[in-house]
Amino acid sequence: MATLGEAKNTIEVLNKYHFIFQKRFGQNFLIDTHVLEKIIRAAEISGEDMVLEIGPGIGTMTQYLCENAREVIAVEIDKNLIPILTEDTLRGYNNVTVINEDILKLDLNRLVQEKNGGRPIKVVANLPYYITTPIIMGLLEKHVPLQNITVMVQREVAERMQAGPGGKDYGALSLAVQYYAEPYLAAVVPPHCFMPRPNVGSAVIRLTLHQKPPVQAENEEFLFRLIRAAFNQRRKTLVNAVSGMDGAEACEKDTANTGKRSNRRRAAERTVESVDEPDNRERAAEDAGKCGRSTISREAVQEALKQMGLSSTVRGEALSLEEFARLADLLSCAEKKNAGSTSAEAAAEH
Repeated sequence: MATLGEAKNTIEVLNKYHFIFQKRFGQNFLIDTHVLEKIIRAAEISGEDMVLEIGPGIGTMTQYLCENAREVIAVEIDKNLIPILTEDTLRGYNNVTVINEDILKLDLNRLVQEKNGGRPIKVVANLPYYITTPIIMGLLEKHVPLQNITVMVQREVAERMQAGPGGKDYGALSLAVQYYAEPYLAAVVPPHCFMPRPNVGSAVIRLTLHQKPPVQAENEEFLFRLIRAAFNQRRKTLVNAVSGMDGAEACEKDTANTGKRSNRRRAAERTVESVDEPDNRERAAEDAGKCGRSTISREAVQEALKQMGLSSTVRGEALSLEEFARLADLLSCAEKKNAGSTSAEAAAEH
């Protein structure tokens, strides 16, 4: 029976093992049974499901998952928690496997193949806030067979993931997440539901994976670079933000020179890597400036916006994912026409 949702039982386990919270792992354990039940409902866990839990801690949510799912794989990075999980809090469950590993280094596609025959799984996690974006985008970009991802994250991040065009929360993270999945905000969770209490509010968000992307762009790498450029400096108009960025052909050359990683994975990770993390925006802008080869002209952007029926003073925050895909295709087309004209002129000179 799940018992760790009660604060007194959590304290008892922590005291028993003289556990010290590790700030570097962002450890905040849930101590509210109502929130735990909401997470299980939001994830739509059934007896047919295999669930991957990231960061089980002392096993609070793991107990609930074991009582509702067919099988649970719990991946915990803190080696000090492994004996607590395997020898105590999860000892009574025969449908759980505990793995002491960094989730970012684990081959999840191989794990799903071995444990679930390659069939889609569900992911549930109370994520450390400092590493939320790399974990979520890593799951999406690696194309792990997933039905949905239900996670506890910082409320601000959850709101950005589900934000639509026009609002202050809308940005590169919104577009990257919505390219892969449909977000649903399942619950808002106050600080007193955790031990120790975080300094910010939290939220449970479910990401239901698309069977295929909702938009089709000719060059996905270029699409995500365009999105990143649009949000590097939000106050700029789209024309000013995008003018001077690398063109689609440069993206294709980069793709050819970067080995095995797919267009979509590299593109999306660059999109959300820095831009939507307030503390890293300055680094993102500096990085973007280093790689610019000035292949997209102001005139090309203005003409593309005109064809879309948009003002030349529009900002990136006003465009939907579909509109960004359309803009990327128009700019790619314009670049090809320009390259063709240049080649023809060069041939005529000779």
